Amino acid sequence: MQMTFFWVSVAIGLALATMIGWRQLDRIADRAEQARLRAFQPSAPPRFSSDMVADLPDPARRFFLFSIADGTPLNRVVELEMAGKFSLGTKEAPNYMAMTAQQVLAAPEGFVWSMSAKSAVMRVSGSDSAKWTRFWVGGVVPVARLGGDADHKRSAFGRYAAEALFWSPATFLPGPGVTWEAVSKDTARATLRHGSLAQTVEIVVADDGQPLHVSFARWSNANPDKVFRLQPFGGYLSSFKDVAGFRLPTHVEAGNHFGTDDYFPFFVVDVTQIRFPSPQR
Repeated sequence: MQMTFFWVSVAIGLALATMIGWRQLDRIADRAEQARLRAFQPSAPPRFSSDMVADLPDPARRFFLFSIADGTPLNRVVELEMAGKFSLGTKEAPNYMAMTAQQVLAAPEGFVWSMSAKSAVMRVSGSDSAKWTRFWVGGVVPVARLGGDADHKRSAFGRYAAEALFWSPATFLPGPGVTWEAVSKDTARATLRHGSLAQTVEIVVADDGQPLHVSFARWSNANPDKVFRLQPFGGYLSSFKDVAGFRLPTHVEAGNHFGTDDYFPFFVVDVTQIRFPSPQR
């Protein structure tokens, strides 16, 4: 009996050590990808001038004049720290968890969002990126290992393209891979292209150019059929702050089926810190 208990304890210990080691490898991959993305920060970025957006549709021009001060170095890689609530549930039973997260965003090259969330009965941590989605319960039980396929890549690109529009607006200035068109007096449509990927995002602005919300058709399987297809996604933006010449939203709520009765904001955060890091070579 004692020997049986001993070997069971050994097996449990080995399994636990394996899971802890596996989780540590995920953290190493997070840090490596973050460093790769920081290297895309331009070492001597051009500075913003209103002439750069003079030919854009009026709502797009107003957006840039609100979001970027004249003479601002046009850094494109941004780091964010945030706190708020996150749900793995449904609109009917959201079961929000308190969350903190850090993000390195370097569109169109990629992003890494590392998070930790907890409720009274569960703790979830992990990361999202252009290459993977990895979540763990309790730090030792893997509950999601996604990525490495065309569906994940396309879905992730939609997310970080839309986030770059309001957190890294220099990414969407006129140039290769970026096009703009007017939709209405206060709505513009931007398309970001990178290799075989393309994502169109609509942005609605106030009279002064402040962005109010963004929306786009996201490639997603967040639906009852669990089938990848294009469906509405979007979010509301508020609490703007000036950071290094940029005026950026620090409160964001976003979710699937934006603009419909099924809209569910599973992601509600306040950004506590925004930085434009120096490039890492």
